Amino acid sequence: MAMLNQVSGKRIFTKQEILEKNLDIEDLPVLDSILLNKKDYSEGLIKSIVFTAIAIFIFFVPLSINGEMDITFGHIYNGIIDITGNIGLWLITLLICGTGIASVYGKYIAKEGKVYDYFSGDSPLHPLIYLAGGAFALLYTLTATTSFKGPEIIVGSSTGGTIIPIGVQVFWIILVSSFCMPFLLNYGIIDFVGSLMEPLMRPIFKLPGRAAVNAIASFVSSSSVGVLITNKLFRRGVYTEKEAVLVATGFSAVSIGFAYMVIKTADLQDYFIQVYFISLLMTLIISAIIARIPPFNKKRDVYANGRQQTKEDLIDARSSEAGFVKTGVDRAVKKAFLAPSLIEEIKASLMESLEVIPKVVTTLCCVGTIALIIAENTPVFQWLGSLFVPLLNILKVPNAVEIAPSFPVGIAEMFLPVLLIADKVAALDIGARFLVTAVSISQILFFSETIVVMLSAKLPLKLWELVVVFIERTIIGIIIGSVFMHIIFM
Repeated sequence: MAMLNQVSGKRIFTKQEILEKNLDIEDLPVLDSILLNKKDYSEGLIKSIVFTAIAIFIFFVPLSINGEMDITFGHIYNGIIDITGNIGLWLITLLICGTGIASVYGKYIAKEGKVYDYFSGDSPLHPLIYLAGGAFALLYTLTATTSFKGPEIIVGSSTGGTIIPIGVQVFWIILVSSFCMPFLLNYGIIDFVGSLMEPLMRPIFKLPGRAAVNAIASFVSSSSVGVLITNKLFRRGVYTEKEAVLVATGFSAVSIGFAYMVIKTADLQDYFIQVYFISLLMTLIISAIIARIPPFNKKRDVYANGRQQTKEDLIDARSSEAGFVKTGVDRAVKKAFLAPSLIEEIKASLMESLEVIPKVVTTLCCVGTIALIIAENTPVFQWLGSLFVPLLNILKVPNAVEIAPSFPVGIAEMFLPVLLIADKVAALDIGARFLVTAVSISQILFFSETIVVMLSAKLPLKLWELVVVFIERTIIGIIIGSVFMHIIFM
C-alpha cells in the first residue's frame, strides 16, 4: 500500500506497486512523481553508482594493452576478432551468405513462418542486395584464407578488402554492445546527463539533454554504437522521430582512434589536438544548422508509440526547482532502482542485436563494396567533385581542383577522402589537407557503415533524405572549415 510523504504530499510507491501499475518511467513527469522510501532510494543510488561506473569503464575509459590505446569496449571486440581470426571470418561470411539465400525464400517463396516474418517487410530489391553481399564476402574470404584469387575489382584492398573487414568489425561491435549497453541505458547515466545538458541541448540542437550521451559514446567508441543507442532509446519512447533522426545523423561521429588514423593519413598528426577538436566543433555547428533546415526540420515530433510530443513534455524534461544536479540524481536513482533484471535485459538486448546483425552486415558488404568500386574505378566522383571547385575558389581554398573529388567520395566511406590525397600530401597545402580531413570527420553519413546501420535499424529515415543531408553537411562543412583553415593555417 502506497504511503503519503508528509513533506511533499506525494505518495511513496513500492517497486511492486510501480510495476503492477505498469507506469511508463521513460515519461519524465511519471518518473518525477515517484517517491522512494530511504531504503529503496539507497538501493537505487548504490545500483546507479556501481553500474554507471561499469558503463563508464567500458565505453569511456581508454586503456593501453600491449601498446595499443583504446577504450575497454574497443579492446573487447578487437580482442575477439584477433582470437577468432579466420574461423570468425568464415562464420560471419557463412551468416552473410545464409542471409542472402534465406531472403530469397522469405521474400519470394514462404507465405508464413519466422523466415517470412523476418524478410517480408523488405523491398523486392533487398534479396538481390543480400545475395550480392554474400557473394562479395565469400569471394573476399576465399581470397584471404585460401589460394583462391577473386576478382581484384571486388576483393582488392581499396574495395572489398576495406569493406569486408569493416563488416566483421560491425558484427562484433553490435554483438558486444548488446551485452554492454544495458549498463549504459538502464541505470540512470542517461537521465543524469540529460538533466544537466537539457538547458544547452534543447535551444542549440533542438534535442533533449540525453542526446549528449549518444555523442560521447560515438566519439569514444564507434559510429555504430551511437546509432544503436539512438535506436534503442527511440524504441523505448525516449526520443521522438525527429529527435532520433537528428541524434543519429548529427552525433554518430567516428571514434577518437579512427579520427587519429584519418588525421595521420593526411600528415597532420602534429596538429592532432587542433584538427580533432575543430572537427568536433564543426560537427556540432553543422548539426545545429541541419536541425533547422529541410528535410529534417519537417520530421514529426511523435514517439514510437504514436504519442505526439507536447509542450508539457519539453517543460517536464527540464530540471525541477531542486536544480539540475538534484533532479538528475533523483531520476538516475529511480531508474536504477526500477531497472529490470540485468540478466533479462542482456538477453533482450542480445535478441534485438541478433535480429539486426544479419541485415546490417550483409547490406554493408554489398552497398559498401559497390560504392568503393565506383569510387576507385569510375570518374563519377571526379565529376561530382568538379561541382565543388567554384565554392572552394570563392572561399580561397588552396589546391581546389586537386581536393574537390575528396568531398563527394565521403558518402561511400569516410576514410576515402584522405585516401584520395594520401599519395600527394607533400604537394598539397596544409590548409587544403586540413579541410579535407575536418570535413570527412564531420560528414557523419557514409554507406560503408552509418547509412546502412541507420536504414537496417528501421529508424524513421529514407535513403534520399540521407543523401540530401550528406550534401548539406558537406557544403556547410566546407564553408565553416574554410573559416577555421584561414584562421589557423593561412
